[in-house]
Amino acid sequence: MKILQGKTALITGSTSGIGLSIAHAMAEAGANIVLNGFGDLEEIKKIQNDIHDKHKTKVIYSPADVSSGQQVQKMVEDAITAFKQIDIIVNNAGIQFVSPIVDFPEEKWNSILAINLSSAFKLIKTTLPGMLTQNWGRIINIASAHGLIASPYKSAYIAAKHGLVGLTKAVALEIAETNVTCNAICPGYVRTPLVEKQIAEQAKVHNISEDRVVKEILLKSQPSKKFIGSDHVAQLAVFLCSPAGSSMTGEIVSMDGGWTAQ
Repeated sequence: MKILQGKTALITGSTSGIGLSIAHAMAEAGANIVLNGFGDLEEIKKIQNDIHDKHKTKVIYSPADVSSGQQVQKMVEDAITAFKQIDIIVNNAGIQFVSPIVDFPEEKWNSILAINLSSAFKLIKTTLPGMLTQNWGRIINIASAHGLIASPYKSAYIAAKHGLVGLTKAVALEIAETNVTCNAICPGYVRTPLVEKQIAEQAKVHNISEDRVVKEILLKSQPSKKFIGSDHVAQLAVFLCSPAGSSMTGEIVSMDGGWTAQ
């Protein structure tokens, strides 16, 4: 059953990793898709065609830098031009940098906060009025287990993800009496390009092999000792958009192999 038939989903950071998995899952459920992210334009065109061919939905792409309010506004306008309205947004775009705080470059701090947190504020602020007018919408923020607990050397990322959890709750309370919901998903480690980069950075910081980083640092935190599947995160996002998820708002849903159960 195409539970998202006729809906439009805008997913930031969706040219790879978790975002791309969510784009496929929502397209499979019937939604038209607005892709967003950086990458080779020919590869992105292949991604568009792949989603369209597999799921028979319409797909457009925006190269917007989501740290820019003007570019977020343009992305939303282009999406509305193409699809008349936006029903679902997924704030997934994110970057990472690993460093002791005493050496943490200020420009890296600013970039991580801008992309991982402020971009969600900007996209919610821009799209929420339309959702309220049509009296239906779904806002999904991809936070992290690091939105609930901390680890060393990731001060900016953890600050941003904790902030995204708080933003989720605040927005949900503001719109609680409407048919618009706002929830966050907090995955543990998913083997995405972002995590691959983090593995390399951790190996450099600790002067150990990347294999040891995976076993002794990353998956040490997850009792399951397995990476979270990006497709599992995607199916949870689809559920939050389904009729069965309509009573869920302000929820911070962990999918972390038991990490935060400790």
